Amino acid sequence: MGDFTNKTALVTGGTAGIGLAVVRRLVQEGAHVFVAGRRQEALDTVAAELGDAVTTVRGDVTKADDVENLFAAIREHGAGLDVVFANAGGGEFAALGDISWEHYSSTFDGNVGGVIRTVQGALPLLTAGSSIVLTGSNIDVKGSPAFSVYAATKAAVRSLARSWAAELIERKVRVNVVAPGPIGTPGLSGLAAAPEEADALLEGLAAGVPMGRLGSTDEIADAVLYLASDRASYVTGAELYVDGGASQI
Repeated sequence: MGDFTNKTALVTGGTAGIGLAVVRRLVQEGAHVFVAGRRQEALDTVAAELGDAVTTVRGDVTKADDVENLFAAIREHGAGLDVVFANAGGGEFAALGDISWEHYSSTFDGNVGGVIRTVQGALPLLTAGSSIVLTGSNIDVKGSPAFSVYAATKAAVRSLARSWAAELIERKVRVNVVAPGPIGTPGLSGLAAAPEEADALLEGLAAGVPMGRLGSTDEIADAVLYLASDRASYVTGAELYVDGGASQI
């Protein structure tokens, strides 16, 4: 019996990287997981791997109609929600002089607006004792050249978690943030200006971590499952840095 037997979870951005690692772990621990993502092919791959333990729903968390369709599917399931992992999002480099309104608005809508829409949609379905985990980043307390807008969105996510934790405490709903450092995912490699520059980017990022390496998606999944489980029953409004010491040492 796993920590999440007979539990229902939602993971946005659940078809790759950290999201997919969390989906797999939740299924291993007994949960039924709703997996939201934008790419049908990737969703089909997840469904083929995990079978009846998952329900996949195609959609974009920045689009109101897609979010409504997602939660309609969860309502039809009829079991409420015990875990919400609001993970969808991303970012691109842009130096101060190159920040466009489109860059600003798309990054904030994806990383902040998408989180707000997801958590708002989940509110009527949350069970007593449920857990919301938001994906932040250790960059919310650091400065990084050409990544200021992304960093600002993650600082906003951190702030939202504090306020929502206070709002939902009487409902016995916990809200926390997992804050990864550089993690070996396709999304991280995709930040390179060109594919041939990806290795140099990853090596540079790893060199900036006290442990001297990138983290793994499974290491982040361990942290998310802790925050989502009853083992963290006295933890709310917190941010857990999983970054090899990069934000602390």
